[in-house]
Amino acid sequence: MIWHRRMQQWHWISAGICLAALLLFSVSGLTLNHAASISATPRVERRGADLPASLRTLLVAPTGEGRDRLPPTLERWVAQRFDLQLSDRDTVEWSDDEVYVSAPAAGRDTWLSIDRVSGAVEYESTHRGVVAWLNDLHKGRHTGRLWQVFIDLVAVACLVFALTGLFLLQLAARQRLATWPVVGGGVLTLGVLMVLASH
Repeated sequence: MIWHRRMQQWHWISAGICLAALLLFSVSGLTLNHAASISATPRVERRGADLPASLRTLLVAPTGEGRDRLPPTLERWVAQRFDLQLSDRDTVEWSDDEVYVSAPAAGRDTWLSIDRVSGAVEYESTHRGVVAWLNDLHKGRHTGRLWQVFIDLVAVACLVFALTGLFLLQLAARQRLATWPVVGGGVLTLGVLMVLASH
């Protein structure tokens, strides 16, 4: 009886934790599955600038760990000029001619190019719309560490919800003869679909 009450408590608590996330992932699962049939017009923003002469000395290619970042002073200038806050997941590539920064985010692709000779800066940001944003959240694409931790917590809560649900079903199965045939049918259907989908 104590375990019964404990399982019920864990079941409704995990259900509460999962509710909003399950709604989000259900909706974004539908949009992801039908992405090709949902039309969207990307909004592209392009800007250019000339790097101030005082900052051009920073375009000397760093060595070692510094190659994956812009110098802090240059990062601050980029943030002020283009409203682009660079993070650890963004990539910086140094070549002989340019410094190229790729800074994608959920629903958005952004890049910045700095000519190492002339100091000319090109910036482009493509916003792909709400559906693309939902799809990226669903996949955890370009979302950062915090969102990945959230997905892990939701996955654990869903496991608790499912396992405590099975325990409660086992208790209720005595009064409901269709319990295990329905559960078994669900598992069998999933297994068959997985096999068919992989061939």
